[in-house]
Amino acid sequence: MTIRPAPFWAALDPDDRAALLRAATRVSLPADRQFLTQGEDSDHLVVLLHGWIKVVAQSHAGYRALLALRGPGELLGEQAAVERGRRSASLVTATSADLLNLSAPRFQVLARSRPGVAAALEQTLSQRLREADLQRAGITEPVPARLAVLLLDLVERCGHPDPDGTGHRIGLALSQDDLAGLLLTSRRTVSRVLEQWRSQGWIMTGRQALLVRSVDHLKRQAFGG
Repeated sequence: MTIRPAPFWAALDPDDRAALLRAATRVSLPADRQFLTQGEDSDHLVVLLHGWIKVVAQSHAGYRALLALRGPGELLGEQAAVERGRRSASLVTATSADLLNLSAPRFQVLARSRPGVAAALEQTLSQRLREADLQRAGITEPVPARLAVLLLDLVERCGHPDPDGTGHRIGLALSQDDLAGLLLTSRRTVSRVLEQWRSQGWIMTGRQALLVRSVDHLKRQAFGG
């Protein structure tokens, strides 16, 4: 099992959470709603309370890639807390979501006056750098191993046992393009690996649906043995 630091919201004590709730605006959004846009000049941050959010970027050639998935408790747009600049990616709800929206100046005041908020922000920034380093280091690994690691991570983060007992269903609608974006590879390569695993009975797929039937096989694919 992957050991992850507590997300931003979970790292705060009750008084810090109450202060953020007073300073922020609470917003509820439906699934598939874009609410921050790549290239825009804005300075607010988001704390995700419930739901899942896709971090997506679009190239000059028009290719749209999924860069990351953020879950409950995570801080998004965190660079606005330390620097002013245009958004490097868009945020799109993967599910219905409840979030806190607050301006960078308000957040900075809280971080200066509340050490717990500053520490949780520092942890988030450190985790983002670590994720980027791991992604760069892993790019030399074969795609099947990287895809297996990704699916195992998704099972751990947002999977749930299938009612018929045949495996773990990943609770997010992810396309093969999404998986390819997360792995920095092509859709064709991802499709070929998934087709092989389907034929071996390790997974089942539907339209943006994925059921992992053999965690053990994926672990051997990911880590050897």
